Amino acid sequence: MYGFVVGTGRCGSTLVHEVLARHPDVGFVSNLDDRYARCPRWVRRRSGAIYRRVPPRLTAKGRLRYAPSEAYSALAREVSPLLVDPFRDLLASDVTPWLAARTRAFFESRAAAEGAPAYLHKLTGWPRAGFLGEVFPRARFVHVVRDGRAVANSWSQMPWWRGHLGPDGWHFGPLPERYRREWDEAGRSHVHLAGIAWKHLIDAYDLAREALPAEAWLEVRYEDVVADPREHLEIILDFLGLSWTPGFERGFARHTFAAGRTEAFRRDLTPDQVGLLDRSLAAHLGRHGYAS
Repeated sequence: MYGFVVGTGRCGSTLVHEVLARHPDVGFVSNLDDRYARCPRWVRRRSGAIYRRVPPRLTAKGRLRYAPSEAYSALAREVSPLLVDPFRDLLASDVTPWLAARTRAFFESRAAAEGAPAYLHKLTGWPRAGFLGEVFPRARFVHVVRDGRAVANSWSQMPWWRGHLGPDGWHFGPLPERYRREWDEAGRSHVHLAGIAWKHLIDAYDLAREALPAEAWLEVRYEDVVADPREHLEIILDFLGLSWTPGFERGFARHTFAAGRTEAFRRDLTPDQVGLLDRSLAAHLGRHGYAS
């Protein structure tokens, strides 16, 4: 079974993916495999086993560590930059025989080497679910969604965020005319642009969900996961056809689920900026269970 954890970025998808990677039946691409084109074969064969056995301090974010990876460097090398950094979402119609063969080879070779019943990969930014669902017709997608105001706030603090260059120089291609007009009329705020980017991506996620069979898509809110991680991780495991094993229980216990940053945007932004995001994102927030 191939599963993909997807989200806009800064949405909690890393936390969800890394907890799921603790499951003894889950394989994944490691950051060593991503970084080194000649990664030793034994690392690929034992990615999950290594991750589940090394001390927690060696897998923690914010330091040199061993962990699951989005593998953008490896994907660019072995598949195509198209899968890594497209200017729009990738759809089923973007699949060519050449690209499908390379994508299957990338994941199937690693899944076969590791021998895990489930191979799980995380991607952020555009969902790419139409493309991946065409290549892997039985794939499952876990969409981790987070309050767009929190995502906009977090993006604005990241050194890799290119929103300061405006929509002509950022990550997500041209803005739809209605969003470009909204941004212009509201004064071209940088915080507002980050919020518009979130709803631009959420539009793509909503379309991706509609294009896939209902049983292939599960949406979970980051805020719900950190509020009750056991309940929501069990829902995700069941969706992926996995059970809560003693091995997963041990891995689950290694993680801390902190809800302290869910409302940080209210501290980090001014009341006027929060109000602007409230108005801009109201419809999208409401569709995904958030109050503006």
